Amino acid sequence: MRLCSTLDRGLSVSFAEAVRRGIPPDGGLFIPSSIPVCSGEFLRGIGGLSFQEIAFEAARLLLDGEIPDADLRNIIAEAITFDAPLRRLDESTAVLELFHGPTLAFKDFGARFMARVMSHVRRDGDAGYTVLVATSGDTGSAVASAFHGIPGVSVVLLYPSGRVSQIQESQLTTFEGNVTALEIAGTFDDCQRLVKSAFADARLASRRKLTSANSINIARLLPQTFYYFNAFARLGEQDRGIVFSVPSGNLGNLTAGLIAWKMGLPVVRFVAALNANDVVGRYFASGVYVPGNAVTTLSNAMDVGDPGNLPRVRALFDDDIAAMRREVFTASVTDDETRSAIAESYRKFGYVLDPHGAVGYHALGRYRALAGGSFAGIVLETAHPAKFIDVYDNEVRESITIPERLQVLPGGKKNSVKLPAGFKELKAFLMDS
Repeated sequence: MRLCSTLDRGLSVSFAEAVRRGIPPDGGLFIPSSIPVCSGEFLRGIGGLSFQEIAFEAARLLLDGEIPDADLRNIIAEAITFDAPLRRLDESTAVLELFHGPTLAFKDFGARFMARVMSHVRRDGDAGYTVLVATSGDTGSAVASAFHGIPGVSVVLLYPSGRVSQIQESQLTTFEGNVTALEIAGTFDDCQRLVKSAFADARLASRRKLTSANSINIARLLPQTFYYFNAFARLGEQDRGIVFSVPSGNLGNLTAGLIAWKMGLPVVRFVAALNANDVVGRYFASGVYVPGNAVTTLSNAMDVGDPGNLPRVRALFDDDIAAMRREVFTASVTDDETRSAIAESYRKFGYVLDPHGAVGYHALGRYRALAGGSFAGIVLETAHPAKFIDVYDNEVRESITIPERLQVLPGGKKNSVKLPAGFKELKAFLMDS
């Protein structure tokens, strides 16, 4: 597998090199130079394969021999030890549950895969890596869980103070050992900017071997294609068009879905389900990209004003906005509409959506009203509702069972370092720690 930069298609590196670097030297993002297409035989027989078998076949096609088959099977067997079940709500709508991993969020898929890939591609004699992660809630805990205790790797998590749920913060800040949480006085966009600044700093790079476990790292992004194929396999209606409604903040999940589509997954349309932070919707409407300042919403993991993966989305369509609009429908959902979607799903189906899945559910309904036609709508449910327990009214809250892993968090005591949203302070911390 060869990868290039979103800023320089002439750059060419191996998958292993892209994983080690995190981002290209020009400050862009790594994307596949070309995307292979699945065989018709694979798609026709996919319903008879397990999730792990689907993941192996998709990864094997993408990586094109960079990781030997036996090693790749072991990586997937160790990383994907939980399911991504498809729950039917009615004959035309289903929910893809992505929260059955250790930290109860979809980020577990990518983080666990990446941790094992990093161990595989690490060169003999390499100094220890520092995994630098910006998180709006779930990414940090998934990465911390995946890398906790791995020799030769330290993890530094940057999260926006006061902008994650209490349970999310407990997950982020109660690890010990090789995991450090930095509580940043700012937004997720500030955290993401600080991470990018760290990669661009030559003196810091000479002191610490940095890599990222955000979706800006290709090893975090590619395994997210696996559950799109798994959803298709479990749907059991291969002659029916599929529309995926994807809660969209930093656009990693949407990018992975688009890669799966480029690989041949038969998708009619993607719905980019946005909250009040609708910078992508405004870009699709006008054709002009203007970053915004993130505002706080119920769906906090999507509170992003400058989506880091948008350059990848644009690159996948050769920056053709008309082509993007044909494949991706955008919808911005308010907090009131989010609450309404939660209430409707519970009333009609007895199903409790988390706030992010609720944004996806409402956005799918809006697309269905405009587009009409018969298709299978699949909403990505990205986190367990118990992580956002304060969002729900009493009736819904009482129906939610708090998983034991949220009741007994690692360490128990909050352990974080407070920093302002300035690169000088982050650099000093990383240089001295």
